[in-house]
Amino acid sequence: MINFSLKGRVLVTCAKGLSPFLTAELRTLGFNVLTSHETGAVVEASMHDAMKLNLSLRTAYNVLYLVKEFSCIIPEEMYKKIRAIPWEDIIPVNEYICVVSRVDNPYIKNTMFANQKVKDAIVDRIYRERGKRPDAGPKKDNVVITLYWTRDRAWIYINTSGVKLSDRNYRKIPHKAPMQEALAAGVILAAGYDGSGHFVNPMCGSGTLAIEAALIALNRYPAFLRTNFGFMHIIGYDKNKWQDLRKTAHDAQKKHAGIKILASDIDSRAVEAAKKNAMTAGVDHAIEFRVCDFADTPVPEGPGTVIVNPPYGERMGEIEELEDVYEKLGDFFKQKCGGYNAFIFTGNLPLGKKVGLRTSAKIQFFNGDIECRLLKYEMYEGSKK
Repeated sequence: MINFSLKGRVLVTCAKGLSPFLTAELRTLGFNVLTSHETGAVVEASMHDAMKLNLSLRTAYNVLYLVKEFSCIIPEEMYKKIRAIPWEDIIPVNEYICVVSRVDNPYIKNTMFANQKVKDAIVDRIYRERGKRPDAGPKKDNVVITLYWTRDRAWIYINTSGVKLSDRNYRKIPHKAPMQEALAAGVILAAGYDGSGHFVNPMCGSGTLAIEAALIALNRYPAFLRTNFGFMHIIGYDKNKWQDLRKTAHDAQKKHAGIKILASDIDSRAVEAAKKNAMTAGVDHAIEFRVCDFADTPVPEGPGTVIVNPPYGERMGEIEELEDVYEKLGDFFKQKCGGYNAFIFTGNLPLGKKVGLRTSAKIQFFNGDIECRLLKYEMYEGSKK
């Protein structure tokens, strides 16, 4: 059985570009970041700590608890070393196992083969020791095992999250091409928003930015909506410990007071979707929704933060039409956002130049495979002087 209080190595993964913000979150939570890379960070933590990380992190994908690191070159060697692990003390015989892998090894041409070898090693071991095989398949609802294998080095993890933490469960009505939740949280954190000022989100779409901002302002963790995590299916899981963590986090939530969070869109269907998503997230009381053109979005007297995620455009005709939109965004910032930090998130830097304002920062992100920038504009009250 895994000692849930024993410290080990935990790899926390994230989308490309979110690592600096994930690292900042980990340090704020009191964890010492041992190493970090483009899509994750490693901390020293116990399984109980992993439970806290799953509850608390906004920019993470998965929290992976290291079971064993070992050297191997060929699949048969990998099978033997994974089978040597006492899985019968980790995974109940009546559980369901899913294996995922990322492999860079000349003997493996298809990761499905690696997944199968890992699964076979685990269930063969449990059958030998317990006389029964757990079920296995593609669903990530129960026990999820992750293999990383690079040339002659392999790492086998328990994915304590299961389904990605970025799948918040509140976006029941996505509406067109929504921003992924962990990316939205990273953008808001990069903008420096901590809930102490107003937050304005024109072109809100399905409301992801406004909802994530409200969660931050209320000090509410998005994982509160989750009822199932990978760690719940591991031998040694302490349900009372989990309930204590949830209660502590619940008691730390803030009441909505003093600041405004406003989301607007010219499309009434988008606003209706955003309202329903905010209701599912439990933050609809904290957000004011408007159906209007972005230029008519009411902006409370600052200080505050305004973030716009306009279309990028894929075809020449669309891009030409969007040039006018980006120019008008610059006018909107100048005319209505004095005292605010204003941001445009875009995957089209040439369009960003049409805003007509000088940026004070250009922060790199990735929206899937699209390289993006969060462009910052400091809108002073009156003149800069």
